[in-house]
Amino acid sequence: MTLLLKGGRVLDPSRSIDREGDLLIVDGKIAQSRSQIPKKGCPPGTETLDLQGKIVVPGLIDMHTHLREPGFEYKETIASGCEAAVAGGFTSVACMPNTNPVNDSRSVTEFIRTKAAGCSLANVYPIAAISMKSEGVLLTEFWDLKEAGAVGFSDDGRPVMNAGLMRRALEYASSLDAPVIAHCEDKNLSAGGAMHEGDVSTELGLSAIPGIAEDVMVARDLLLAEYTGAALHIAHVSTAGAVRLIREAKARGVRVTAETAPHYFILTDEAVRGFDTNTKVYPPLRSAADRAAIREGLADGTIDAIASDHAPHGRTDKEVEFDYASSGLTGLETSLALSLRLVADGVLSLSALIEKMAPRPAGILRIPKGTLAEGADADVTVIDPERIWTLDRALLRSRGKNTPFHGWVFKGKAVLTVVGGAIRYRDPQDRP
Repeated sequence: MTLLLKGGRVLDPSRSIDREGDLLIVDGKIAQSRSQIPKKGCPPGTETLDLQGKIVVPGLIDMHTHLREPGFEYKETIASGCEAAVAGGFTSVACMPNTNPVNDSRSVTEFIRTKAAGCSLANVYPIAAISMKSEGVLLTEFWDLKEAGAVGFSDDGRPVMNAGLMRRALEYASSLDAPVIAHCEDKNLSAGGAMHEGDVSTELGLSAIPGIAEDVMVARDLLLAEYTGAALHIAHVSTAGAVRLIREAKARGVRVTAETAPHYFILTDEAVRGFDTNTKVYPPLRSAADRAAIREGLADGTIDAIASDHAPHGRTDKEVEFDYASSGLTGLETSLALSLRLVADGVLSLSALIEKMAPRPAGILRIPKGTLAEGADADVTVIDPERIWTLDRALLRSRGKNTPFHGWVFKGKAVLTVVGGAIRYRDPQDRP
């Protein structure tokens, strides 16, 4: 397929480009990127798309998503997750290992890659487990897993409580130039809580997780990264204390990067007052002060990336008492729209936002994506910044309908997603 994307605002933070221009895509690659490309200079059969008023950016990358397959196909499959990804503007996703079986072996990693290739939708990059069965006892075979296609290592929702094991994980991953992605939580402090510890949890009478449970483990892992000289990535940062610790570590030269998710800079624990189990996430929604600190951390670069933490669940997982409900929300199809609110609120420029959703995740994961440079893979997201739309959970492509944003009105939407030069999603309202 040959495509000419014409007349859009081309915004490519990887090259500090923000201008009106054209992109020519040939054989899955960016062939030309110029202010103007004449149609007569294009190969025969080129499909031309007029993108006046649209924003053309490098394909968005979600570096923290849960595709659930193998083992939990009733929540999500690789196919349905990839369909949700391209509908949300994501051309690449990195999937976490909390499947059944856990992605702790070459066979599971290869299974995920094979299934994803068969879908021909988004690029899928497996994150393998740090420890066998994510139990925090024995390290997995990092070299074998990386050779099979894993781009990083994480026990995802299970913190590595053993500091010695975490040290060895950092050293092993460093020798392979792969990131360790840490879920920072001291289980002795969180003790199975259902929401953030504060005034709201006291009023509601729900078991709670104090912010210090995250902060303590962030501090430990930063010290381990500083001691070993290894690269550490901290997942779904949710507390003011974690932001401060990461900022101070970066100032000391620690090799640390961090991500947060849209629900941590949009919602607070006040959203839990209605006992909507779709507001039960992990880490929990925090206080207004924590939300403000997350936004400040995004603005000053302490937090490098925005990831959806897409966590689809079945109805039976959520339609129970709050204490017993599974944690997580489905996020691939709302992540961009929620993140655009940071631009509307003056927290980030549009270029800085795209940087945190494409080039920066690509750099952290060491994958050759996140750019519109000539010769690069033609992974492109086209955004209509003026599109007004209302989220209807029934229309989500994901099998998980567990979103607290049902009925919300958004401004800004991905209307075209190109992966490897092929159109994988086109908004029905945006068709000629």
